[in-house]
Amino acid sequence: MSFVKRNTVLSARPGRPLPQAAAEKQQLAPGIRPSPLDGRPTTSTGTASLDQLLAGHGGLPLGTCLLIEEQGTTDFSGIVLRYYAAEGLVQGHQVHLVGFPPEWRHQLPGLAAPDKKSNAAQPPPAPEEKMKIAWRYEALGNSATAGASTRTDGANGTFCHSFDLAKRLSPSACKGTLHPTSSTGPPMLGPRSRSSTTSPFRAIIAHLQTKLSTSAPTEIHRLVIPSLLLPTLYFPECTQPSEILPFLHSLRALLRQYPTQLTAVITLPISLFPRSAGLVRWMELLCDGVIELIPLPANPAAPPPPPPSSSSKSAADKQDQAPQGLLKVHTLPVYHEKGGGGAATSLFRETLAFSLSASRGLTIKEFSLPPVEGEEGGERPGEGKGKEEGIEF
Repeated sequence: MSFVKRNTVLSARPGRPLPQAAAEKQQLAPGIRPSPLDGRPTTSTGTASLDQLLAGHGGLPLGTCLLIEEQGTTDFSGIVLRYYAAEGLVQGHQVHLVGFPPEWRHQLPGLAAPDKKSNAAQPPPAPEEKMKIAWRYEALGNSATAGASTRTDGANGTFCHSFDLAKRLSPSACKGTLHPTSSTGPPMLGPRSRSSTTSPFRAIIAHLQTKLSTSAPTEIHRLVIPSLLLPTLYFPECTQPSEILPFLHSLRALLRQYPTQLTAVITLPISLFPRSAGLVRWMELLCDGVIELIPLPANPAAPPPPPPSSSSKSAADKQDQAPQGLLKVHTLPVYHEKGGGGAATSLFRETLAFSLSASRGLTIKEFSLPPVEGEEGGERPGEGKGKEEGIEF
């Protein structure tokens, strides 16, 4: 029979070590914060609306891979990839580029200038007036203005920067390093040597393995793979399942081996490699998250944009917010294979759209058709006139 009083907290013995969670607590690397769902370290993709889409983690969890598929000849996925690389360089991460030369860094967007008017109009609230909410929601910031402003985390500095596509990333703003990997064999560099039996994918995995094994445990690495299997960037042999599938399997193994250091974002042109092909389906299974961008056809009958002026600023803002394509969510990165991110399951049933502007970047929101003239508040031709003539007092 126990004589210990119930509802009494037992204190730790003198000299007893602290719990393992408290002993391992340390300062996170720049650009890293815990997930509000399970505490897993996450990093920003450089696009605030995309961070909010990733299964409620508020960012891309470390140790996961995101595959962005795109139809047509547009390059919206390439812009998302540039945001991802620029965010890594600004945060001081190591960015590894596949398939492109080092000059690709000159295409990265620059940091946007802070909005002084909005900061002056909305001063920070006093500490005593600050609303007390749960810590996991407090870290996410205001999702309504996340696409137009810089999201910050008070404990670890800026989490997601705001970029301007009209500018170029200056070397002074880069704290990280861009590491181009070995060439994957563009035709402009000549045909692949028959004497060389080493696959370019194996060289990429070996490069990543060397960098990860020799780096500090707190150093963050980002893998950038634009336009995977594009014929102008890769040898024809790279499209064989015996080449690309082992590469993705090895990349998945590296992500699981370094779950707190490595993330990857890949873009795939599905106009050349449709999702109905078995190879693409296997590639999707080897990635943790899969989203698809479907650009909307341009309207040739649309009037040209008005010249820049103060009166046409609101009209230009509405034009920038007009949806330029649809977004489908096929798979979202979760914490483990048993599940996770259940609050985001409704995204698979919703119709999402995206729009791109130079100042706001890529914005993802729910797709809704504009009201048709003559329905729900719009007057049909001749209807308003008849009502006015029939009113008598």
